[in-house]
Amino acid sequence: MNMNLKQLAAMLGLSQTTVSRALNGYPEVNAETRERVLAAVKATGYRPNRAAQRLATGRAGSIGLVMPVAPGIDSDVHFGEFLAGLGEEAVRHDFHFVINPSAPDEEEATFKRLAASGNVDALFLAYVRAGDPRITMLKSLSIPFVVHGRAVDQPEDYPFLDIDNTAAFHGATRLLIQLGHRRIAFINGPPDLTFAMRRLKGMRRAMEEHGLPVDQDLIQHAFMTDEHGHRAMQRFLARDRPPTAVLCSSTVIALGAVRAINMAGLRLGVDISLIAHDDVLPMLKPENFSVPLTTTRSSLRAAGSRIAARLISRILKNGEQPDQELWQTELIVRASTGPAPKP
Repeated sequence: MNMNLKQLAAMLGLSQTTVSRALNGYPEVNAETRERVLAAVKATGYRPNRAAQRLATGRAGSIGLVMPVAPGIDSDVHFGEFLAGLGEEAVRHDFHFVINPSAPDEEEATFKRLAASGNVDALFLAYVRAGDPRITMLKSLSIPFVVHGRAVDQPEDYPFLDIDNTAAFHGATRLLIQLGHRRIAFINGPPDLTFAMRRLKGMRRAMEEHGLPVDQDLIQHAFMTDEHGHRAMQRFLARDRPPTAVLCSSTVIALGAVRAINMAGLRLGVDISLIAHDDVLPMLKPENFSVPLTTTRSSLRAAGSRIAARLISRILKNGEQPDQELWQTELIVRASTGPAPKP
């Protein structure tokens, strides 16, 4: 059914202004009326005229993001899962995405152009780096934004959502130490990204607290792919004294690491233990590995949904939201961890 705003309002016995305000989240429209309007929209398939909506509200109804693209930059299943959560919340409020591709060294300029275009009401930033200049730039713009992550060596005076990566990998390492492991390897994400820095910090802190050395040759950084996990694990296992346990920054990395362990004829959870971070990727559940993985867990999809909710609430001015959130992870013990093998 093709229906315009006037016809929808007449069907509901409401003024066009009331229907428009209900659709655009104005707080003076009561919850019962808003639900009536939304139910009618769903039943009739009504779609608001975006141009008219923008003129009426001064809003574009869009969230903007910058996507770095260049030869050698692979697509990332983790980012896709985050966007799925962001999208689920955006759909609930009839918001759109504006995705602006950018060369990696032009991201700041791309953010500025996107904010100045008027095509977005808010921005979000992911894959944070130490002392990230993009955060300083976003703070200078007159547009809402949220950062997924936190910088290092930079004041935390900006809106963010992050997980406590340091605590997560401190706890994971401590579990391995309690099981008697002393030679612990770490297959981490890219070294310039702050989540990877904090995860390594957590591992180091746990080792130092127990008077154990950290072997730099057992730490590997790269993109979080199964190929990276496989190659890194092969190198570790080829050493004269291979590790008895390994930490992986994602279940994707763990997929490759487990393949290398199996190819070496080792038993996971017996000859070598493994803990991975689980972003709750629907196609890679840790409990479905041949040996279920012990994990630290925090949902990327939930993070995306939460960031979208915060941005949309800020745009619509319909409720208070915290500026900063630091989520704790769960440590879930499964069969991939066991006592260190006896020498």
